[in-house]
Amino acid sequence: MATQTRPTLQQRRAAHAWQAVEKLTKEKTEAKNEYAREAKKLPARILASGLGPALAFLHAKGTDKKPHLKALLADLSDWVLKQRPIQGKDPASLMYSVVHGDSNFLRRATDEVLAYLEWLNRFLEAEGLPTESE
Repeated sequence: MATQTRPTLQQRRAAHAWQAVEKLTKEKTEAKNEYAREAKKLPARILASGLGPALAFLHAKGTDKKPHLKALLADLSDWVLKQRPIQGKDPASLMYSVVHGDSNFLRRATDEVLAYLEWLNRFLEAEGLPTESE
């Protein structure tokens, strides 16, 4: 009798990031490229300014002309708040939870977003999407 093991946290992160990249295949080329470029820049933004300002940047730039940036924010929110889940103030908004949460939530969410972005950026590279500003 085979015993079933649960996927590790790393496997779950990887699976979610892969699904996010697969969703991009339906998008226009420029949208995919912009998503990939911003995902690549995001860890440096987080380390330089913090998670809140980095998420606020995505929210501000994610206009009707750049909905893929809102998609990146949504992918991060879905992973951290629903799939992971780290208990936030608002189960639908990572940004709201960061702004209104405590320092423990901010620390855990920051660590989780950075770990998730490692997988996301690896898969974006594997799909041949640009990960450098060109």
